[in-house]
Amino acid sequence: MKSNPLVTSLFAVLLVLLFAGTVLCRSQVEKLRGKEVTLEEVLYMPSGKSVKRLSLGYSSLLADIYWTRAVQYFGEKSNRRSMRYDLLYPLLDITTDLDPHLIVSYEFGSLFLSQPPPEGAGQPEKAVALVEKGIRENPSYWRLYFTLGFIHYLDRRDYKAASEAFFKGSEVPGALPWMKVMAARMAEHGEDRSTAVYLWKAVYDTSLDPQVKDTAIQHLTSLRAEADIEQLEQQVKIYRERTGVFPSRWLDMVRAGLVPGLPQDPNGAEYKLLPDGTVDVQDPAKYRFLDRNRNK
Repeated sequence: MKSNPLVTSLFAVLLVLLFAGTVLCRSQVEKLRGKEVTLEEVLYMPSGKSVKRLSLGYSSLLADIYWTRAVQYFGEKSNRRSMRYDLLYPLLDITTDLDPHLIVSYEFGSLFLSQPPPEGAGQPEKAVALVEKGIRENPSYWRLYFTLGFIHYLDRRDYKAASEAFFKGSEVPGALPWMKVMAARMAEHGEDRSTAVYLWKAVYDTSLDPQVKDTAIQHLTSLRAEADIEQLEQQVKIYRERTGVFPSRWLDMVRAGLVPGLPQDPNGAEYKLLPDGTVDVQDPAKYRFLDRNRNK
């Protein structure tokens, strides 16, 4: 079937206009860099539905363009350790208006939104809204329920909502049996490090995206260090109860039979034993998700 020359020409013009708008927007951002700005000051674009009406049947192609821009925007902000991601949700919202069945934008876009800054936008409520939008448009894709439960559990600490999401997902034809297990664990245990490890392992095992896999590994490494630190500080407490003083070095703990050897973190570095009896990692930059106060 031959293409319509008029449609092709109009679409070419539309792409040129969109590119020009992107350049102007980027120029405006550069002018305002370093200032406290609002979304309206740096970006003017129609809604996804408006863009779709203008797409002349090429909405899926435009969705791919917007998704690529959303990933680039997130990557640039993350690399600069930014604390603000104002344009991330609008870009994702427009992407999914243009193509409601672009699953990757819901799964990974919601992860970008939900992570705390500077690793992410720190907007778990918007992440929930995005995934719920994806579920409405793709009700037979059970993995979106897993993503929703994941966000409720790890980022919102809403264990009831997490349990409901996993349970609803477990009823979708084709869902894996462990979705029901996760629903039960949410309902019974609430905040639980072993559950967090289970979830991040599931993310690592089911994702094909290298960046998401790397994030999962970093979370798992931090969780392991967190568990080590908690156990070591309990042993330090026992040492103080026995001797009346804090140990000055790990060798004191070894001689007391409280640790089998010099304790090492998941990356092989020796844990730091501080004068006040607390324990820390040698290089915090390698444990970006370490929460020392979570279980205290």
